Amino acid sequence: MGAAGGSSTGAGRLARLKFWLRGLYEGHDDRAHRFRYGLLIFDLGTILFVIATSFTHHGAVVETIDAVFGVILFVEFAGRILIAPSPLRFLIRPATLADIVAILSFLAPLAGEGLGFLRILRTLRLLHTYQLLTRLRQDFPFFRRNEDVLVASINLMVFIFVMTGLVYATQYPINPQITNYADALYFTVTALTTTGFGDITLQGPLGRFISVLVMIFGVTLFLRLAQVLFRPPKVRVPCKVCGLVLHDADAVHCKHCGTVVHITTEGLE
Repeated sequence: MGAAGGSSTGAGRLARLKFWLRGLYEGHDDRAHRFRYGLLIFDLGTILFVIATSFTHHGAVVETIDAVFGVILFVEFAGRILIAPSPLRFLIRPATLADIVAILSFLAPLAGEGLGFLRILRTLRLLHTYQLLTRLRQDFPFFRRNEDVLVASINLMVFIFVMTGLVYATQYPINPQITNYADALYFTVTALTTTGFGDITLQGPLGRFISVLVMIFGVTLFLRLAQVLFRPPKVRVPCKVCGLVLHDADAVHCKHCGTVVHITTEGLE
């Protein structure tokens, strides 16, 4: 009876923990929104830390902060596994694998700059903040008005820093032109914008392949950002009939099906 009672108590505690975590990650009350905003701020902080320390030598202080970040990230990651409907499917998602690599890179002793590429993968955690888009639209008029520009900027910045880490990790041992992250970032930006000064070039077949990736995908993301910056401003109001989301700010009817759309304004101008 004692063992059975203990097992039942343990199962009850686990169920309550899952219920509490699910409320934080998936709920719609103020506590859940504050929690997710806290995660967003923490993610941004770790990304800034990764970028800043990538240009410096890693001493005991940096390694200690790394370990603290790693433990926090591991606890948060364990919570997401606990509430996942299918933990195995959750673990094989590309974003989850990137999280695992990032956590290990924070917890592992950083012997030199070799693990810099693994640490910069933490920038991919920005993709997880996309689940906050709905709430961000509700809470911040600036975000609601400029959502496309902000999302396109985030995509471009994530790509730039991930490719910078890849360039550094693969070229630092063999390329005398790549001596630090600043050199790798300089090459990535010049290749992405097709400026091509030619003072830094990547060596070997892998280097040429990385250059091609930067130019193809980077230019695509850059053009996407330019497109949303210079096209006429749109507002997001789903049409109840055809589902069209983007409309002109002064639209009265859906341009696709003609249904009257009710666009909320912030006052007369």
